[in-house]
Amino acid sequence: MNWNFLELDPKVRERLDQIPKDNLNEFGVDPFGFDPKIIETFAPLSVWLYKNYFRCEVHGAENIPKGKAMVIANHSGQLPFDGLMISTAFILEGSHPRVLRGMAERWSAELPFISELFVRGGAVVGEVNSCLKLLDMNEAVIVFPEGVKGINKLFNQRYQLLRFGHGFMRVALKSQAPIIPVALIGAEEQAPAIANLKPLADILGFPALPLIFPQIIPLPFPVKYRIYIGEPLTFSGDGTEDTQVIAKFVSQVKATVQEMLDEGLRVRHSIFF
Repeated sequence: MNWNFLELDPKVRERLDQIPKDNLNEFGVDPFGFDPKIIETFAPLSVWLYKNYFRCEVHGAENIPKGKAMVIANHSGQLPFDGLMISTAFILEGSHPRVLRGMAERWSAELPFISELFVRGGAVVGEVNSCLKLLDMNEAVIVFPEGVKGINKLFNQRYQLLRFGHGFMRVALKSQAPIIPVALIGAEEQAPAIANLKPLADILGFPALPLIFPQIIPLPFPVKYRIYIGEPLTFSGDGTEDTQVIAKFVSQVKATVQEMLDEGLRVRHSIFF
């Protein structure tokens, strides 16, 4: 079998070589277990998906920051290809490659093999102290404030943002990190869910169990991804503000992402092209 399609372009390899390594120890990993070699291992597949399967189109790459930042994005698609493609965009686009550190759900840390892969790939369990430490290390952290409910939205809820959690805003204020809003269009159509088999999900210990139609197996349609990276948002405070103040700030971020989604949908002419 010819695997040449998974060979890395020299320009991509050059970008990978430029990934900051300031926080790595003598064993080549950072305090959380992140190992850049894992990214290099999976880069051929993720880049192929990025360029050939989802054919990602990126707007606002100039807004990718150099220092610490919290990337706040919408979540959708039943399978986490949206997070993978946003992370790939932050490595390939812009003036400098950035590795996005994902905030994983606590239940994912209990999955065999997958949990270790997440850690080596840069993800950490979504706890406040871990996030603060990453930002203190000048890392860029990606958060999906809709949580699991966002990725498991039904098709009739597509591109309608669910409630945003407030935790990311308190962390951003405590760390004085700018917020980078990101809107991804395309994932809502990659695996349309017509129902959520919640009782069965509870028995299996899953957060959700969507019924996907018309796919027989949960593989995404080759939809075209459009990724919009907005200008940094900054807010005044130290994270100890009253809940109403935090809620107002969160609403501003949510409204910004929703506006980006609405505008992207307005100019989109096709799901696949």
